[in-house]
Amino acid sequence: MGKRYFKYGNYDLQPYTRIEGYDDHAVEGYDDIIIRLKKEIAAGKRVVVCDFYPGVDKEEVLGHLSALQPTLLIESESCALGEEALTRLLEDYLTDDRVFGFMCHKKLEDCFIAEKLKKARRQIEDTHEGVILVAGVGASLITRGDVYLYFDLARWEIQLRYRAGMPNWNCTNYDDPNLTKYKRGFFVEWRLADKHKKQKFEDFDYVVDTNKKEHPRMITGEAFREALIRVSQRPFRTQPYFDPGVWGGHWMQQAFGLCEDMPNYAWSFDGVPEENSLNLMFGDILVEIPAMDLVLYRPHQLLGEKVHARFGAEFPIRFDLLDTMGGGNLSLQVHPLTEYIQDAFGMNYTQDESYYILDCEGGSCVYLGVKEGIVPEEMERDLKAAEKGGYEFPAEKYVNKVPVKKHDHVLIPAGTVHCSGADTMVLEISATPYIFTFKMWDWGRVGLDGIPRPVHVEHGVKNIQWDRTMPWIEKNLIHQEELCRKEEGILVERTGLHQREFIDTHRYMLTKPVTCRQNDSVHVLNVVEGEKASIESPTGAFEPFEVHYAETFMIPACVGEYVINPTGASEGKQVGVIVASVR
Repeated sequence: MGKRYFKYGNYDLQPYTRIEGYDDHAVEGYDDIIIRLKKEIAAGKRVVVCDFYPGVDKEEVLGHLSALQPTLLIESESCALGEEALTRLLEDYLTDDRVFGFMCHKKLEDCFIAEKLKKARRQIEDTHEGVILVAGVGASLITRGDVYLYFDLARWEIQLRYRAGMPNWNCTNYDDPNLTKYKRGFFVEWRLADKHKKQKFEDFDYVVDTNKKEHPRMITGEAFREALIRVSQRPFRTQPYFDPGVWGGHWMQQAFGLCEDMPNYAWSFDGVPEENSLNLMFGDILVEIPAMDLVLYRPHQLLGEKVHARFGAEFPIRFDLLDTMGGGNLSLQVHPLTEYIQDAFGMNYTQDESYYILDCEGGSCVYLGVKEGIVPEEMERDLKAAEKGGYEFPAEKYVNKVPVKKHDHVLIPAGTVHCSGADTMVLEISATPYIFTFKMWDWGRVGLDGIPRPVHVEHGVKNIQWDRTMPWIEKNLIHQEELCRKEEGILVERTGLHQREFIDTHRYMLTKPVTCRQNDSVHVLNVVEGEKASIESPTGAFEPFEVHYAETFMIPACVGEYVINPTGASEGKQVGVIVASVR
């Protein structure tokens, strides 16, 4: 595996928040779920509604719930549009592109046939004896029932199931490429499902975590809602996930103790509520729910009033890790300008970003901006020739190579050509619309699946800002640190971002505690130097929260202020924390 990247060995791969006082509100396994439901039925609650997030294994769930011996079983999909009609309804959002669609603005009920929903309701009304079971995606569109269960599922698990052959909701596209399934999930299914779920939070009698096949965990709706309230009032981490890639390296694999059977790990999402999950511990039962549930249920407390006013129930800041240590260059890329992403994809804001260099080898670089004096038409011609194959795009003819060192922070507003070079460990701090990356040159590689990775030269060249040459980059994007505070044991610097980007970042290098004020914005943080730190409340509003090197964590806006205590500092060594907020 080459060089060993030794770190502290304390990165927590399964962080959780313990929810005290609700131990008896959680059960584990289908047998205990059935026992709980039979108690409900014995109390006279006959109509059991099981609403699913798309991707929940209906055969598995219904196979076990058959133990309830329902007199009437209604599967919600029997009331939905068939596959062809559903695809026609959604075709404007799906598009012909391999990667990009258009954000769906429809509602889940648009995918159902009103007369069939009415017929199902009449069937329920006409069934006077026994248990009635209504199950599937959108089951509560038929009836709320007497007992309402919501079966939830993390998006990362959905993606793994796509790779294993699972089709999209109400489809038979088992053999479609993963990109096709993911696109339909991202642009359509998850939008429909989140809108539907958001309206139902107060109705849930139970929430069921279905992430582990044949091993669900169920909590009461009361415990679910209380858990979200508590998490929204204290620091927390989300469940990170890791994935290999063609350019991936080995830094995370070794520093975090990841599976060594994988060829590499290219990236980690560790701080992206739209993709990551929350782990909640009730007694000895660990329940995993999508972190988006927190964003949808407690947006004011989590985000802050000014952030919620601007973004709604969306989490606008994303942290992830890009590992090329012992790997290769990322694809040469550019992100769309704001008006372009609005017009082409229906997004409200774009993916401005930055690279914080967490670690690197000597000679590491970032490709950034275009060279002075190049002819745009020539670069476009060469990109298109390379896209067709059999031609190596001469990247260094057109794009600057900027040397980087540990703790550099490179700012990358949309429209800037960029990519991380080999042998860098990047903490990427960016706006959340992460899927909108226009790859223009992928160094002649194919994906791990053997299929050429998609490039989008046509989109890319329409967004390149050709005036972002080295003089502009030096003035605007590199070495932009501003000193905010310096005293014994405390160094605070503003490291970005660019004025075109709404995210502000500050770096704290500490050997003694410092108080941070949030100014009505959620904070996203990462420990970029030192073994660990403790996040504490000046008023004792929450228990001290320990975080470790390279871990991303979040502090809800309603916390107001907190103390970073550099408990991992040692003789001559500091603890460093990077803090991102909405300015």
